[in-house]
Amino acid sequence: MNLPENDVWTGPAALPPMTLGRSDPDAAIGVPWTVDPATHRLLAADYLASPNCDARPDPADLALIVIHNISLPPDQFGGHAGGSYIDDLFLNRLDPAAHPYFAGIAGLTVSSHLCIFRNGCIRQYVPFDRRAWHAGASEWRGRTRCNDFAIGIELEGSDFQPFTDAQYVALIATTRALLTAYPRLSVDAITGHSDIAPTRKTDPGPHFDWSRYRAGLSPS
Repeated sequence: MNLPENDVWTGPAALPPMTLGRSDPDAAIGVPWTVDPATHRLLAADYLASPNCDARPDPADLALIVIHNISLPPDQFGGHAGGSYIDDLFLNRLDPAAHPYFAGIAGLTVSSHLCIFRNGCIRQYVPFDRRAWHAGASEWRGRTRCNDFAIGIELEGSDFQPFTDAQYVALIATTRALLTAYPRLSVDAITGHSDIAPTRKTDPGPHFDWSRYRAGLSPS
């Protein structure tokens, strides 16, 4: 996401057993890597409802996946004793006194559909049929306002450190589930935030291994 900025409008060929995903491993056992068509939520993810979302112009127009990175504080991972600062940001409860950096971003109203943490756990904040506020001013193949038709996936990380094996496994499995659930999506409709907002953004950054990710999406 490359904060600070208010972005509101003015792997493997065979999927692994379900041992990643939810923050409670016991709760995750046996949960499939699928999207519930009734709720538009990934069953393998914990769900925390962000207020930072609204209706898409066309809820069926899900045509793009955008990969981001985020770390709070910058280049630090793991959150705090009560949870994740990323959760706090997307739920509008970030404490500006918790870190000097937070004073400049605590008032932002932003969100993403998903975040994949360093250990591979997945959190969902916005149902896929609703518009999350992650892309900001953006353009993809001549279409502007990418939030209207994109699914945003944050990876806990930065431009300066490699992502983890667990994140790639979870990202590949999640992407496969999205491709299955939403027929307008395709492997060639996956891009980085830096590609749709090149003058503003740099994520997911030089350490994101696009070749590894795309190879994991290839048919076995």
